[in-house]
Amino acid sequence: QLTMSLNSSTLLNEEKSQGPKRTSECLESLELQTPSSFQDNPLRQLQLASQEVLEKAKKSGRSKCPQCSSSRMFYCYTCFVPVETVPTKEIPTVKLPLKIDIIKHPNETDGKSTAVHAKLLAPDDVTIYKYPCIPEYKEKRHEIALVFPGPNSVSVKDIAFHLQKYSKKGVCDKDDDCCREPLLKQAKIEPKEEENLNECISNNRGEGTRLKKIIFIDSTWNQTNKIITDERLQGLLQIELKTRKTCFWRHQKGKPDTYLSTIEAIYYFLVDYHQEILKENYKGQYDNLLFFFSFMYTLIKNAKCCAGKE
Repeated sequence: QLTMSLNSSTLLNEEKSQGPKRTSECLESLELQTPSSFQDNPLRQLQLASQEVLEKAKKSGRSKCPQCSSSRMFYCYTCFVPVETVPTKEIPTVKLPLKIDIIKHPNETDGKSTAVHAKLLAPDDVTIYKYPCIPEYKEKRHEIALVFPGPNSVSVKDIAFHLQKYSKKGVCDKDDDCCREPLLKQAKIEPKEEENLNECISNNRGEGTRLKKIIFIDSTWNQTNKIITDERLQGLLQIELKTRKTCFWRHQKGKPDTYLSTIEAIYYFLVDYHQEILKENYKGQYDNLLFFFSFMYTLIKNAKCCAGKE
């Protein structure tokens, strides 16, 4: 359920091709229909900016990247910019409550990754790194978390409580393994000190916690081990998204439908963070992160329906 761009493809006719096609290439042969042509679109409730610019770009076909001049559909997935037929001013910009680092596996196909959507739509708050070139996080792990499932992962609502151990002096000094033990067991906190700590945690929750950056991994599930075991990521608080279901058209066969594409994981994490940590009503503030994703979903879904795939 997490941040991976899952690699098994279900694009129209892709099963019969000699090799996987890139999303932008496959989309060229599809005819766009009205989203209301089918009723089971789980993204239909999103509050999105007008996608008319994408509809026009689809009809006109591939266009040049203004930076590298490569032929692309909608956006350049290597330069992280819209193509010439998609004016930047017509693309929504999303302001995020914290910074996001995306660590991309070097073998992840650029054209299949949804990580670029986040960079396009929240350019001031998102940075994409290609592994192994990633930052050192150890010194600031009291304000950083990693979205990745595992036995030690916690839910979004518990972020404030678990981050507190990193800022509590002496609780998690140089011992990376301490992050795997319950807070009170690690610190051996006296009853009175525990009461003060809980009060501090409660106050932090009201202030949005100390969390300043969240990390996502952009990779196929089979390639994650090398990144997640990197020493630079050890000791970070891990967050798991357990209740969301993917709409990704490349969902990997044999994997649970709670395994999300990268942009889905980013979006759903922020929605949960907004409600559980910031304690504010969610009113669609981050919906436009799915601006490209929802358009492609509708495009592919309709084409598959017309072809009798579903």
